[in-house]
Amino acid sequence: MGLLVMILGLVLFLGIHTLPAQRDRRARVVAAMGEGGYKIFYALVSLAGLALIIWGFAHYRKFGWIDVWYPPKALKHITVALMLPAVILVVAAFIRGRIYSTLKHPMLAGIKLWAAAHLLANGDLGSIILFGSFLGWAVFDRISLKHRADTGAPSIPVGGPGNDMIAVVVGLIAYLALAFAFHPVVIGVPVVGA
Repeated sequence: MGLLVMILGLVLFLGIHTLPAQRDRRARVVAAMGEGGYKIFYALVSLAGLALIIWGFAHYRKFGWIDVWYPPKALKHITVALMLPAVILVVAAFIRGRIYSTLKHPMLAGIKLWAAAHLLANGDLGSIILFGSFLGWAVFDRISLKHRADTGAPSIPVGGPGNDMIAVVVGLIAYLALAFAFHPVVIGVPVVGA
């Protein structure tokens, strides 16, 4: 039950997130709903999908866990190490500096790194579907960006190395918060000392 709910959530969440890559279809939806209506629709579908993913995965972890393989402990340590640059890359998408200029799409790089790292550490079916889906979507979106005439995103000024330092510091703080507070309390899986 939980696994199916999670998959439905992934279809909604990642499905709506493929719409910006489909420029003609997005334009038709915006024409039909208006820009404001489109943004509200996009947000509501995203939130509904995210809620289903969270509920479904939690239910699956509690009642329907299915092991596929058993990752060695070393892979869990590699995952913890890979998460620091993954978080910094996501932050660098918003605090734009040379990291942003070099990678062009650091958020997608961060999501790919996050998903791949979690695939290394988790050998159960639900995790493979969850993180594999996010990895597949990020790869799809990055490839589609190479073929778009426009990125569809508003222009945000790009700063210099100072912004990179801020992104690294904010990323480090977010990484520590995720490792020591969010992951053990919300996810129920300790990251450090496990």
